[in-house]
Amino acid sequence: MPTPLIPTTPSRLLAEQALSRAAGAPLLNGNAVELLIDAAAHYAAWLAAIRGARQRVLLENYIIRDDEVGRAFRDALVERAQAGVFVAVVADWFGCLGQSRGAFWAPLRAAGGEVRVFNPPQLGQPFGWISRDHRKLLAVDGRLGFLSGVCISAKWLGNPARGVPPWRDTGVALRGPAVAELEAAFAQSWAETGTALRPFSAVPEPAVPAGDVALRLIATQPATAAGMYRLDQLIAAMARKTLWLTDAYFVGLAPYVQALVAAARDGVDVRLLVPGSSDIPVVAGMSRSGYRPLLKAGIRVFEWNGSMLHAKTAVADGQWARVGSSNLNIASWLANRELDVAVEDAGFAGQLAVQYEKDLGNATEIVLASRRRRHGNGSSEKVRSSETRPPRVRHAGGSSGRAAAGALRIANSVGAVLSNRRVLGDTTSGPLVIGTVVLAALAVVAFLWPAWIGWPLGAIAAWFALNLGIRSWRVRKRRWRELRDAGDE
Repeated sequence: MPTPLIPTTPSRLLAEQALSRAAGAPLLNGNAVELLIDAAAHYAAWLAAIRGARQRVLLENYIIRDDEVGRAFRDALVERAQAGVFVAVVADWFGCLGQSRGAFWAPLRAAGGEVRVFNPPQLGQPFGWISRDHRKLLAVDGRLGFLSGVCISAKWLGNPARGVPPWRDTGVALRGPAVAELEAAFAQSWAETGTALRPFSAVPEPAVPAGDVALRLIATQPATAAGMYRLDQLIAAMARKTLWLTDAYFVGLAPYVQALVAAARDGVDVRLLVPGSSDIPVVAGMSRSGYRPLLKAGIRVFEWNGSMLHAKTAVADGQWARVGSSNLNIASWLANRELDVAVEDAGFAGQLAVQYEKDLGNATEIVLASRRRRHGNGSSEKVRSSETRPPRVRHAGGSSGRAAAGALRIANSVGAVLSNRRVLGDTTSGPLVIGTVVLAALAVVAFLWPAWIGWPLGAIAAWFALNLGIRSWRVRKRRWRELRDAGDE
């Protein structure tokens, strides 16, 4: 029998309080939770729920692409809107950039559905674009809800014609009190994009609970996103036997890495499963540069051998599990709107642990191996695969593309500035070589063709000058209005 994450002692109340405060979310009892593996299962369940809607459909997703999958969802939403069902959609501007445009949503709007785009570029907010709506949420009739790492795009299904297998991703279906929390999370995002969502009629209390699962629904936003970060650190500190993590874009901050290292050195079986072939190669390189301190502490690191591992999950001590949209990096922890569920149930955690062990069957473990130095008698260690790796599987594009990679690089640079330190001694030389080449190339261009550097810098400076000027004018205008109102009183 697994060791409980939260001990059955008087300290349980303190642990429960710590989890609630860290997550910023109360423990909800009486829920039913179903584990969904990979996009095909998600899409079938999501479309069935939408087509069965009688009152309302609330959909929020980072990417909704204009392809066969996206059109299937749009058409299902159109049919429900024409039938008088209230349909509301929030799509992220950045995630959907080049994926779906206004013409894609025209049929739904014509049918009476409402579509809003989260956080498009706005004058007066030069850094506003950094914050993204990375959630993947669907709530139907206040009774059935879903959250996941899966976006609405055929890329998640792979491409059999090109030998690209489906992406590996994880989500859940929820019934019970958690669905009302899902709707509240959607309402927050909706209010960020315009007028608030009208109140819905309360769903009648069921005669019997939907299930016996206790969970926390953690809907983070930039102002409160540190809640997920605090919870991840707290679970790393509380785990006593096992902590198994899956992450698509792992770039851990130093405090979180230290929490994992401390757990491993205290005898906890800590494992990290990450993509072997990423849709954002630069992030994969950043992840690999941080392997060495993990491996030295006894943390086992595995790389997935499929097309893309996009899941974001954690399971601890066979009792606690997390599934959702949050990656283990500063962009998810501090900049984005994310949505995760933390489940405190041995049955569900056991299912996720079984799936984790199944996933390791298609992964290659990364280990430290000794090697002799060419000069001297000493030896050092290098990171290598524990076995011959299968050929890399091609992947069909990315969930966020080159622009997202740039945003993540900026976010991690900000994190380094905030922490005022960055450990380089245990990283590989690859990122340093890349940085050297890029800076040398920029230097050559600046010397030989200065206009190629000057014009972009001038455009950037003009953009920030315009935005800061508009922001200053708005602040002054608001201040003048406040002074005038105070004088009238």
